[in-house]
Amino acid sequence: MAYAIRPFRKHDAAALADLTLAAIRSLGAERYSDEQVAAWASRHGTADRFVVRAATGDAIFVASDADDRPVAYALVGMRGKEVGHVDMLYCHPDHARKGLADELLAQVEHHCRAHKVTRLFTEASELARGPFERAGYTVTHRRDFAIPHEGREVAIHNYAMEKPLT
Repeated sequence: MAYAIRPFRKHDAAALADLTLAAIRSLGAERYSDEQVAAWASRHGTADRFVVRAATGDAIFVASDADDRPVAYALVGMRGKEVGHVDMLYCHPDHARKGLADELLAQVEHHCRAHKVTRLFTEASELARGPFERAGYTVTHRRDFAIPHEGREVAIHNYAMEKPLT
């Protein structure tokens, strides 16, 4: 299947929200417990967040299929302390493991270099760690934290990672 990487469009927002939840619930279950997946998913799913982030200057790159439907995306902060923060990298389960994360991270890096960003950083899940490492990011430390969910604190972890662009 042929894919294209393009900038976010407002009408992509609902599809990005849906594919985020599909990725967390399906792919997330490969490395995290059911309780962790439920807590993680509870923090996502609203389409408005994408429109707001794009409108305030952050960059969102969308991988779309031959019918121009979003199947994966990356979001990088481009303002304030968030400059260079790869905040989201998600792929719909039906399109996972086809190199889209690698292509999206390459696009993020190209964009950031063009905007004189000197450092990329992220908090990668167990699933995203591999693509980030392939793109040249290094783990600085494991982050253990809790997500409030259904009246409890659900322990989960990810990895702080970074890549200098100098």
